[in-house]
Amino acid sequence: MRYNAIPVSLFIENRKRFTQKMKPNSLAILTSNDVMPNNADDVMGFSQNNDLFYLSGIDQDETILVLFPDAFKEENKIILFVKEANEHTLLWDGNFLTKEQATAISGIQNIKWLHEFEKTLQLFAFEADIIYLGHNEHIKRVTSEMETRQDRMIKWCNEKYPLHQYDRAAKITRELRPIKSNEEVDLIKKATALSVEGFHRILGAIRPNIKEYELEAELLYATVKNGGTRQAFRSIVASGVNACSLHYNTNDDICRENEMVLVDFGSCYANYNSDTTRCIPVNGTFSPRQKEVYESVLHCLKEGSKLLKPGVLSKDYELQMAKLIEAELVKLGLITEEEIKSQDPEKPAYKKYFMHGTAHHLGLDVHDVGLYSRPFEKGMVLTCEPGIYIREEGIGCRLENDYLITENGNINLSEAMPIEIGEIENLIKNKKG
Repeated sequence: MRYNAIPVSLFIENRKRFTQKMKPNSLAILTSNDVMPNNADDVMGFSQNNDLFYLSGIDQDETILVLFPDAFKEENKIILFVKEANEHTLLWDGNFLTKEQATAISGIQNIKWLHEFEKTLQLFAFEADIIYLGHNEHIKRVTSEMETRQDRMIKWCNEKYPLHQYDRAAKITRELRPIKSNEEVDLIKKATALSVEGFHRILGAIRPNIKEYELEAELLYATVKNGGTRQAFRSIVASGVNACSLHYNTNDDICRENEMVLVDFGSCYANYNSDTTRCIPVNGTFSPRQKEVYESVLHCLKEGSKLLKPGVLSKDYELQMAKLIEAELVKLGLITEEEIKSQDPEKPAYKKYFMHGTAHHLGLDVHDVGLYSRPFEKGMVLTCEPGIYIREEGIGCRLENDYLITENGNINLSEAMPIEIGEIENLIKNKKG
């Protein structure tokens, strides 16, 4: 592993909390993600199924976790199946986890080889009445046209055990994962620290005529060099009018004099993510108009983030954030009070310049699991990311921090990342000197 060992107590506690939510006389089967092919015999980087990682800490493909808290035999209550190395795999892929290593990472004592799964499950599956299965239902559009390892497990179980009742493991993890433990918060902080270093590298590299992907490379360097698992997502490095396309990430344009660059990026450390956004002037100095827009967005970030506190509903937070941005758009001369009074409630005037939500859960997924009908609670980590996008002026500005909700408000986990106009301009100047 690139990252430091995670306290095994985290996964032991997560399993305890999960099994307490299971129905009587039920078992749960969670399986890893696939290794995805690229072209020919090449593959993409492996990314673990986050529910499996949450309950085991195992970051290896071809892994299955079985939880059966009401099993008659103690050794059948928790079983982890991992793939076994052989001469062929040692030659081409290197070693896999040993049983001892899997126990050290997960705290699970009963480790079996993957080829033992079907026979082992058959020995006690009929003792259970209900089987919980994992599925990627969080953002299903991503996998709607492909069959995943989870899909194949569901199909196999239904064929093998057609008379069992089935339930969704995601209902339980969706309830548990939004509340972060101290260990999880520490991992998010480490991911954020990688992003802070990457941003400082960008401040030292920014200059007229640099390519957007050259700045992207600075972010990737900071993540990889310091033990990050990977980038949390494909970084957005959008100069000028490109910043008005919310998911722009081709990053192949030139950063021109007098433009501003929007950089939306995150690092992944031990499968936990950061997600931050900053805007910087290409020539090192914000123009008067860029300053006006930036200060408006920063005001919304500072005021809006105060709303991230226990008991607040996401829809109420978003409505108040929209009101903040609406007021700033009036100040900037982009919309008028008359337009607001006569607007169609279904198509408010501010939507021309601000068209997205501003808070999402953060953790093992960048847009982490959690129901937005559930009020914010102590221990949740959420982003705050207001923005204003003025395509006709070639200005797109979004600012984003990550916040841990506490009993008395929140803590800015990305506070170390420069955000004030003067600080950014001075850092660019000093790094050039």
